[in-house]
Amino acid sequence: MNHNHQQGLCEIKIKELSVKKGGRQLLSGISFALDCGQLTALIGPNGAGKTTLLRALLGDLPYRGRIDYVRYDGRPSRAQIGYVPQLLEFDRSAPVSVLDFLAAGYTGFPVFLGVPQKVRAQVEQALGQVGCPQAIDRRMGELSGGELQRVLLAMALNPLPDLLALDEPFSGIDQRGLKDFYALVAHLRDSYHMSIVLVSHDLQWVREQADQVVLLEGGRVAAAGAPEAVFGTPAFRQAFGEGE
Repeated sequence: MNHNHQQGLCEIKIKELSVKKGGRQLLSGISFALDCGQLTALIGPNGAGKTTLLRALLGDLPYRGRIDYVRYDGRPSRAQIGYVPQLLEFDRSAPVSVLDFLAAGYTGFPVFLGVPQKVRAQVEQALGQVGCPQAIDRRMGELSGGELQRVLLAMALNPLPDLLALDEPFSGIDQRGLKDFYALVAHLRDSYHMSIVLVSHDLQWVREQADQVVLLEGGRVAAAGAPEAVFGTPAFRQAFGEGE
């Protein structure tokens, strides 16, 4: 295991996590661990509870059960979490540049008075990390799906998270951008030793790239483990049909 995060987290343990909303049981008895430096893919049919589980991890939804963040020395810890939503709703005609958007996110201040040079340098560095430094002065509304995802990723990486959560990050991206974005996610896992959890419908990519797969069905864990093991279960065949 890569210990360049020596003081940081080594594991996130989810124990008996349940979510109830409006009298409906959305998740029940979810238990598994997320290791740092690993990519965990959440798969399952629509309505299985994948996004609900991400939102519980983010602290957006009340839940029962436990989410424990454990450091290398075995002590409990708090976690820095970065999140890339499936779709960002915003006014595409608004004259907001990528610089404005990220600077406001990083500083917490409105940027209509201008962006200090120090913050611009920070934004440049972040965009460099996600492979689109040239987008800094472009308007948010002009970006392609792939570029927008990279900008959202740059937002999620500041400060550098222990857990990066991505909700179907590949949905608005064309084929060419897709390959690049996949490579970028794998690079982040390997370079920063963060735990990455993502919801994905791209089973081929999950099979090739994920370290761990959690198959949700009806708000429960139907199977969890290495991709080949999960893809070989009756639960997987039931969820996705024999032909996958």
